[in-house]
Amino acid sequence: MTLDIITSDLLAPLQHGFFGRAGGASSGVFQGLNCGTGSSDQDEAVTINRARVALAIGVAPSALQGMHQVHSAQVVTVTEPIVPRPRADALVTAVPGLALSVLTADCQPVLLADARAGVIGATHAGWRGALAGVLEATVAAMVALGAVPDRIVAVIGPTISQRAYEVGPDLMDTVLADDPAAARFFAAGAGDRMQFDLPGYGLYRLRAAGVGVAAWTRHCTYSDPARFFSYRRSVHQREADYGRLIAVIRL
Repeated sequence: MTLDIITSDLLAPLQHGFFGRAGGASSGVFQGLNCGTGSSDQDEAVTINRARVALAIGVAPSALQGMHQVHSAQVVTVTEPIVPRPRADALVTAVPGLALSVLTADCQPVLLADARAGVIGATHAGWRGALAGVLEATVAAMVALGAVPDRIVAVIGPTISQRAYEVGPDLMDTVLADDPAAARFFAAGAGDRMQFDLPGYGLYRLRAAGVGVAAWTRHCTYSDPARFFSYRRSVHQREADYGRLIAVIRL
């Protein structure tokens, strides 16, 4: 069992990782490390996969905190393990020993930290959540725990890249109605289609929220099927379901 864990020097010395699909117990369309409890994968396989992630990050499986993600701007401050999973799209904590996780399959997994203050966050930011303000809400919740905005480091992990993310004019109109300056994140595609730069938009929102450093690992989920799960790729290939990648950070 060898897990594929992408890390960022920007988040050091905190333990963290954006996990690829290698090293898991799932099979079929979920082949590898599917950590999605909401998928139709076998529960036993998902439990094994999540236990492997917890071991790699140095916590008990019960300390691996997750969410029932709903594409919102809802943030939950975690002070102890929460059961059942809260309906939210971001978690923050200042409690050592708790690991915050986010599941994605094209949306942005964002890990945040003010290491000096001992405050961390994990955010699920698709276009809906980013537009709703989930990134700004995460920063605000971290500040409420003692973080300083310009000391916060935010890293976006594997997500769908602009070249793979074709969208319709309705999505562009919705985003531009909120902020006309976001036009820079759309490029012309075929016909009336546009290519949306989701990670570029995420970085823009993070920097506007005042974080000190914001970066993307520059991994595209859609374009690397051997390494990453992708919702959009599964739709194009007419697969019945898709695996979920996990990203984790802990104090």
